[in-house]
Amino acid sequence: MSKEVETLIPHRSPFLFVDKIVSLTKDEIIGETIFHGTDGFLSGSFPEFNYVPGVILIEALAQCGGAGIKKLGLADGLFGFANIEVANFYKGVEYDTVFRMVIKNIKVTEKYIKQMGRGIVGTHTYMDLSWICVRFQ
Repeated sequence: MSKEVETLIPHRSPFLFVDKIVSLTKDEIIGETIFHGTDGFLSGSFPEFNYVPGVILIEALAQCGGAGIKKLGLADGLFGFANIEVANFYKGVEYDTVFRMVIKNIKVTEKYIKQMGRGIVGTHTYMDLSWICVRFQ
């Protein structure tokens, strides 16, 4: 887990789902994480298949997007979900694989962030998502 990511968003283990920010521009943020089979919070979810729950993948993309926004200095404060517009899942993400998150910034203000992203394993898109976050504080 990257100490840098912990300086950017308030989440902490076991609910911090971004290992590192790989690259970023004002338009695109790319991050990665690995969900390990030894993570206790995963033990009861799809135990016969070793799949990461979709709600955790949604949270991972949002955390990646938020960390990138903060690192870029595009907005400050505490933001949280206001709306999940689209969430499509195409395949289950298995434990112990690199989950790459590619986030596009659609609109960013001091009070409102709209982003969309893809969750990728290898060269295949496993999910796509679009969401809105609003500033709480």
